[in-house]
Amino acid sequence: MSEYSPRLKAAYRESVRAALREEFGYKNDMQIPRLDKIVLNMGIGEAVNDTK
Repeated sequence: MSEYSPRLKAAYRESVRAALREEFGYKNDMQIPRLDKIVLNMGIGEAVNDTK
């Protein structure tokens, strides 16, 4: 069974980290900012009042 990896986390590891390293000239991998938590907010304000 394969290990599940979220798509956004994999994309960050594969492409964004390399781009950040190149753009800002980080010499050490620990200098590159990392993702701790991703929160998605959904605007459902009107849906709360509508019982349908």
